[in-house]
Amino acid sequence: RPTCLESTRSALLLSFSPADTEPGRRNNRTLNSAKPALLQLSDYLLTHYRKGVRPVQDWRRTTNVAIDVMVYAILSVDEKNQVLTTYIWYRQHWIDEFLRWNPEDFDNITQMSLPTQSIWVPDILINEFVDVGKSPDIPYVYVRYHGEVQNLKPIQVMTACSLDIYNFPFDVQNCSLTFTSWLHNIRDINISLWRQPELVKFDKSVFMNQGEWELLYVLSHFQEFSVKGSDSYAEMKFYVVIRRRPLFYAVSLLLPSVFLMVMDIVGFYLPPDSGERVSFKITLLLGYSVFLIIVSDTLPATAIGTPLIGVYFVVCMALLVISLTETILIVRLVHKQDLQPHVPNWVKHLVLERATILLCIRDRKKFYPSRTQSSDISQHPENNDSTGTSCGTGEGVAGARPLPAQGESSPVVASILQEISAIRQFLEKRDEFRDIAREWLQVGYVLDVLLFRVYLVAVLAYSITLGTLWSVWQYA
Repeated sequence: RPTCLESTRSALLLSFSPADTEPGRRNNRTLNSAKPALLQLSDYLLTHYRKGVRPVQDWRRTTNVAIDVMVYAILSVDEKNQVLTTYIWYRQHWIDEFLRWNPEDFDNITQMSLPTQSIWVPDILINEFVDVGKSPDIPYVYVRYHGEVQNLKPIQVMTACSLDIYNFPFDVQNCSLTFTSWLHNIRDINISLWRQPELVKFDKSVFMNQGEWELLYVLSHFQEFSVKGSDSYAEMKFYVVIRRRPLFYAVSLLLPSVFLMVMDIVGFYLPPDSGERVSFKITLLLGYSVFLIIVSDTLPATAIGTPLIGVYFVVCMALLVISLTETILIVRLVHKQDLQPHVPNWVKHLVLERATILLCIRDRKKFYPSRTQSSDISQHPENNDSTGTSCGTGEGVAGARPLPAQGESSPVVASILQEISAIRQFLEKRDEFRDIAREWLQVGYVLDVLLFRVYLVAVLAYSITLGTLWSVWQYA
């Protein structure tokens, strides 16, 4: 019996030569069957694969993961919640030392796709994630014969970003996407850039350029960090720099406000003593209030600050209120009233003489104070006797009826003289009121011109300052 056992063992050793135990020989033996090459390769790679272990032969060897980001679209920018939503094409590759084969042994297959759930995948996440986006599920990765694994997938990224809206609608936002391993330190997983930084920076080949936001560039930066003296971790930062296109907001927000301010300036050309100017400016103020209510939902709002355009609207509203107040004061000043006193001399000197020279008013003579000359009757009073004598002599208008005798006409003449005196006093009082009203009208006209020019200078200076700032921000 021992001889039979030895002969049987010798026969088995002869039937399985050492060459048959090699992987290539085993695969060639398998390929001779009817099973497809891809299935045979999949069985060869995944039969004894352990996806829970980092794929290195030597545990001291670091797994290097190269990543790349291409921005496809800027979906939304939520200034209130400080959230940026982007759609990116994310690519990463690494070397898996347990997924290698000889292409000649498997019908010259150099690469194949494998399920993501069946192999080891690095735990690289984005630190700024605030919500899971509606990203399509890509369940496969590409594996090459030398162990290189390529994981390509689109991701809808909803990330937290510190949005600065002060320069709205000419604002430029800089948001970061930080890729890092959540668990493995830099000794286990290191992160590098797939392409050159210059190629990543100006790559707009897949970016949709028809939205509200324009992609300027994407900066990349690698750094190591540690938390409270713990192990160091590798991270790759991508700074996505975008700029808002301001044309829509300039047409819908700035131009209506500019038109209303121009109409407010034109309203100063209405006469100061006209009540229409007050109603006109009140209408403009109400119209601007309605305009602010309509655009309030368009303006971005945060708890940190207010955009400059909001300050611009508030200042424009304040200018309209100041303009209305100035108009009310001027109308009150030039309004004709019976109890209105004379213009003080110091006001006449400052306003009608000095201010007209300062304002370069050409026809300054009409602003000098002048009193209407009273009638000859008031300047040359006559006594009752002379008047009675002239009336008694019958001198007057040709064809007039002769007056009665001196004795008989005394009551009638006295009554007539009394009526004439009352008429003369009324005319003198009316002339005095007209002189007072004319003086105040002159003062009001000069003050109106002065305040209008001050208001115009303030509006122009404010507009030029804002226009310069926005132009610098837009082309910076």
